[in-house]
Amino acid sequence: MNSLKLDGNNSEEKPSLLLVDDDEDFLNALAPAMRKRGFFVTIASSAESAFELAKLDPPEYAVVDLKMAGNSGLVLVRQIANLDVGTRIVVLTGYASITTAVEAIKLGATHYLAKPVDADEIVAAFEKESGDDAIELPSNPLSIDRLEWEHIQRVLSENVGNISATARSLNMHRRTLQRKLGKNSAKS
Repeated sequence: MNSLKLDGNNSEEKPSLLLVDDDEDFLNALAPAMRKRGFFVTIASSAESAFELAKLDPPEYAVVDLKMAGNSGLVLVRQIANLDVGTRIVVLTGYASITTAVEAIKLGATHYLAKPVDADEIVAAFEKESGDDAIELPSNPLSIDRLEWEHIQRVLSENVGNISATARSLNMHRRTLQRKLGKNSAKS
C-alpha cells in the first residue's frame, strides 16, 4: 500500500496528522482512532511516499514508524523537520533502543514511543513540552546483551542503516550482524 487515504472531514478546522507505517493493519486501526481525537488524517506506508505528501503540505503532527522498508523513519523525521520545524513528530518502534531514541530527538522528533502504543499515548506525547524529572530510574544496570544491542544500533545509525558498512565497523561478518538484528531487541 503506497497510496494515501484522506478522511472525509473538513481539513480546514482540524490539525493535520501524517501517519507513516508499513503495517497496514496498524494504520487502519490508528487512523480512525486519531480522527475521533480531532485530527485530519493522511496515511502513508513508506518514508518515501510520506515525504512526497509532506512536501505538498507539511503536517502539523506526524507519527512515524522507525523501521520500514526503504528509508528508515529517522530519515523521514529529518526530512519533515527540515520542511517545517513546527511539526510535532512522534517516532514509534518495536525495536526501542537508547541510540535510536536519542537520534530521533536530535533529528527533530518531539517524542519516541515503544510499540505497542495506543492513540491516547500518542496524543499525550504530542502535548509533552518537556522532559519528566520524576521518571523512575532503573535500579539494575543494562545486561551485556542489551549493551551489545545498543552499541550495534549506534553503529548502524552512524552508517545510515547500511548493514555491510556496519558489519565492517564492528569487525563482524555481515550474516552474523543480520542474525543479531533479526532477533528481537535484547532484554534489558
